[in-house]
Amino acid sequence: MDILLTNDDGIYAEGLWVLYRELAGQYRVGVVAPDRERSAIGHAITLHEPLRQQRIRLNGGYSGIAVTGTPADCVKLGILELFDHLPRLVISGINPGANVGVNVNYSGTVAAAREAALFGVSAISISIDSRRPKYLNETAHFVKRLTHRIFSHGLAKGTFLNVNTPDLPPEKIAGVRVSRHGTRFNGEYFEKRVDPRQRSYYWQGCDMQTQTEKHDSAESLSEQYNVDAVFLSHRYITITPVKCDTTDYAMLDQMKNWDFNPADGMEPVK
Repeated sequence: MDILLTNDDGIYAEGLWVLYRELAGQYRVGVVAPDRERSAIGHAITLHEPLRQQRIRLNGGYSGIAVTGTPADCVKLGILELFDHLPRLVISGINPGANVGVNVNYSGTVAAAREAALFGVSAISISIDSRRPKYLNETAHFVKRLTHRIFSHGLAKGTFLNVNTPDLPPEKIAGVRVSRHGTRFNGEYFEKRVDPRQRSYYWQGCDMQTQTEKHDSAESLSEQYNVDAVFLSHRYITITPVKCDTTDYAMLDQMKNWDFNPADGMEPVK
């Protein structure tokens, strides 16, 4: 198998099968995805109940495996059990709604690609900046072009690509930018409500603001603001290489000089 497809929106999600149709004509493609929507579940895995899998068929003759687990479960099960050989590439998506900035920490779409990278398999997470996207086919075509590049050049072990595209026709897309993830939080809040039994409950929400207030164009951005959300808001496709090793090596070096008092039960760092 060349490519394993998955997502966090469930095996019947449109974006998954748009990708399949784009890629299956040229590559051997397998599909393993959750049997229901598992959005914003992060890198959760299932430990305390069994995983079940079932082959499903869609109109048009498409076939895939539905799993009663998370996106990371799907990748893990696909790699370890369901196929005879490691895929050359795992692609997670196409997710409706961007996964930029701090949202990559919550995204099941991104987690599936990260799980593949942990196994040493090249991977892409792909999202489109709309909850009701119109240009899934065009996004899938870009993913196929990116797949060609990865197969030609490779990715470093333990690194995957997080990709976000505007929901626009190709002629309106400004270009492609390789950029870092932003770290700015949107304004988050909880709305407190009371149910008919007078018990409190909470809805979580956030203010979906972009980071473009200070900039007239993407070209005016300094390196300080070279972040995915900004470029995406300026109609660029963004690609961010993400490493599974999240160690802060600069801090690691600094902590070697910390004076830990062995009397406190802590040994000095060596």
